[in-house]
Amino acid sequence: MAASVEKKVTAASVAAYLASTGLLAILGAVQDDARLVSGLPDSLAPFVLALVPTAITFVSGWAARHTPRGPSAL
Repeated sequence: MAASVEKKVTAASVAAYLASTGLLAILGAVQDDARLVSGLPDSLAPFVLALVPTAITFVSGWAARHTPRGPSAL
C-alpha cells in the first residue's frame, strides 16, 4: 500500500507551482524575447517550467522525515 501524502506537502507543492508560474510569467513579460523554451508556445512555457520546482518540492516534502503524532493529534 502506498504511503499517503500529508496535506502540508500538497499545499507546499501547490504554492510552489503558483509562485513559479507567476514569476516565470513576469519574467517572460519583461524580457525582449518571451520564448523561455523554444519548443513550447509562449503562453504554455511558464506553466510547464513551473512543474520543475513543484516536483522538487513535492518529492522533498514526501521523503522528509516527519514527527510522529499520537492519536490525540488527529
